[in-house]
Amino acid sequence: MAEIPYSPLPPAGEPVDRRTFLSRASGIAMAAGLAAGYGTFGAMAGRFLYPAKPAATAWLFVADVAGFAHGTSLSYTAPDGATVAIARQGTSGGVEDFVALSSTCPHLGCKVHWEGQNNRFFCPCHNGVFDPKGRAVSGPPAEAGQSLGRYPLKIEKGLLYIEVPTERLA
Repeated sequence: MAEIPYSPLPPAGEPVDRRTFLSRASGIAMAAGLAAGYGTFGAMAGRFLYPAKPAATAWLFVADVAGFAHGTSLSYTAPDGATVAIARQGTSGGVEDFVALSSTCPHLGCKVHWEGQNNRFFCPCHNGVFDPKGRAVSGPPAEAGQSLGRYPLKIEKGLLYIEVPTERLA
């Protein structure tokens, strides 16, 4: 008598028993889980290896240098919605007299403002103090080693310009 070779699949047209169905379903589920896991890993690796292009920036007018008094500041809102504190700290008339820093405290996001009389940026939420260059010197931001973000400035024909992102993040 000839042996019939074993086949995990029943002949076509016959009903599938519970054991066969569960073994096929678990095999398909494992394959789908592996594909999803490796696919997610591949997507994260792709983002790491090929990061997004830098945001588009533009130089935008801020103020007339002659009308910007020493020790004063102004609040500027960039097209992307970021608020920037621009302060005049010197009197030479060059771009080194000015500093443009994010007016959002890196600790909890409170509004930071320039105090010309104290020569510092101050966050009133938790008494965070930043030096004229935006480095934290006391309060929770100093304990965490956080600083204010800096924006480039330039002067052309007596006018002050700031370089800021032009697109809002989605």
